[in-house]
Amino acid sequence: MIRVVAAMPDSPSPSTSVAERPARRPFVLVTGLSGAGRATALTVLDDLGYVAVDNVPLPLLGDLMRSTAGSPGEMAAPLAFGIDTRTYGFDAKNLVQQLQRLRRRPDLIARLLYLDCDTEILQRRYTESRRLHPLAPDRPVVDGIVDERRQIGWMRDSADVVIDTSALSPQQFKQILAGHFSLGQRAGMRISVMSFSYRRGVPREADLVFDVRFLKNPHYVPELKGLTGADRPVAAFIATDPDYEPFIARLEGLVGPLLPRFDAEGKSYLTIAVGCTGGRHRSIAVAERLADWLRSVGRSVTLMHRDTDVRGGPVAESVLGRGV
Repeated sequence: MIRVVAAMPDSPSPSTSVAERPARRPFVLVTGLSGAGRATALTVLDDLGYVAVDNVPLPLLGDLMRSTAGSPGEMAAPLAFGIDTRTYGFDAKNLVQQLQRLRRRPDLIARLLYLDCDTEILQRRYTESRRLHPLAPDRPVVDGIVDERRQIGWMRDSADVVIDTSALSPQQFKQILAGHFSLGQRAGMRISVMSFSYRRGVPREADLVFDVRFLKNPHYVPELKGLTGADRPVAAFIATDPDYEPFIARLEGLVGPLLPRFDAEGKSYLTIAVGCTGGRHRSIAVAERLADWLRSVGRSVTLMHRDTDVRGGPVAESVLGRGV
């Protein structure tokens, strides 16, 4: 199971006071492929303080927004609205048009969250849960997945946030959602630093990716093989590579100037991924070093190791899309 080394700052609960909420009402439209984790996303958003509603007929969206607007003079409750191809009145083009109108409203911060997932992973989730695909109740699951991707896949281009849940554990998914949609007033962008194994693929949610496979590999040192990059002997061994400190200096020199530019652009969440062959030694050591440096310059940072925990255990298979 993934171990989150530094937890996200406390997220506001549903009882968050009016004074702590943004002046404009947050509104998140959650959609994407069936089985990609919409139910999980809405549960997380509910925990973050949103009024989370799923699969309400689309024509009732206006009524829902009015009914949750609160009394005059009060800040309206943040709203998360889940919708997919099963929703009554669903029309992808009309939905995007409605969202564009909502984005122009001065009283709203309207964003579209699109959840994606590999076809093979979706098939596995449906098989394990023994559920029928909503678009193919009498046909193979893959037919429904392909049909749904054809109908709504283009909506990715209109989304403010796209999350591919193929390789994410529920904890990782929650952490990414909290980074993008937390309601607390925090200065600056939140940063996630992630280590990973190239054998399992590059994290699709990563904004910046750094390959550290050129560094000395502790895997071939018997007394270090069973440890991880979070252990001091491993970090010390990697640091003996003559290119290690110059690389760290260049990494900090590259990332540092980018951060204020991302802030100025209004970016709320940044994911930096550091990879090596097995995701156990070099990537963890560099990710830990990078996270420590970012904290030292005053940044809000979370640190996760995607493909191993600090004890070396395997990653638990994701259960997104199974009603969790």
